[in-house]
Amino acid sequence: MPIYEYRCRTCGATFEERRPMDDADHPGACPSGHLGAARLLPVFATIGSASQSGGFPGACGDPVPGGCGAGCACHAG
Repeated sequence: MPIYEYRCRTCGATFEERRPMDDADHPGACPSGHLGAARLLPVFATIGSASQSGGFPGACGDPVPGGCGAGCACHAG
């Protein structure tokens, strides 16, 4: 069963609950007993760097129709 993170709208406490996926969006009850806690969206980050040759079509320097895109590091600066 997955673990979801919630924040109490009354006291601001952040806590986790283990629940079935079908119940993930139902309001939670904080450890202080307040009802109506809202589920928080998971946040994650990746760390890495762009290289001149990513080893796949569309990597910087690899010709593809339409270019590699505005989010590519070769378009920075």
